[in-house]
Amino acid sequence: MKRKDPEKEPLNILFYGVGGQGVLTAAELCALAAMADGYHVKKSEVKGMAQRGGSVESYVRFGRKVQSPLPMDKDIDLMVCLYAQEYPRLKDELRPGGTDLFPYLEKAHYAVGKNKIFLNTYMLGVLSSFLPIKEKSWLGVLESKLKKSGQENRDFFLLGRKEGAEK
Repeated sequence: MKRKDPEKEPLNILFYGVGGQGVLTAAELCALAAMADGYHVKKSEVKGMAQRGGSVESYVRFGRKVQSPLPMDKDIDLMVCLYAQEYPRLKDELRPGGTDLFPYLEKAHYAVGKNKIFLNTYMLGVLSSFLPIKEKSWLGVLESKLKKSGQENRDFFLLGRKEGAEK
């Protein structure tokens, strides 16, 4: 993929899954990591159903200057699907040349095994390998926001980061 330079134009990331899964938390952690690196960040949430199991989307946009929290249609640079059944609904939002992280979802399930609470942390690690945000910023945000199971979150994040870097 020809990467956008966030110094010239904002990067658009779409997180999606279902309610109760931590989609909004994953997007928040990404936004905070970008802010820790000095980027201007906007975030938006779309909840299809305000209950556990309903569709949830969250957009994170970051760059030197971001005007709107929502990207244009079909202008997503990176897509992070956290629930496979939601994939068909939003896969066409990826811009030509964008990066779809859906292929990593099965690897994430395998990597975390029965520890499903770490699936999103693993996927954030994968995502981080595609973004110009320093590892130190990611780890600082994880440490400050995910205090419970901190070392395990760190380990799964770094495992996902390694997997994404092997692209």
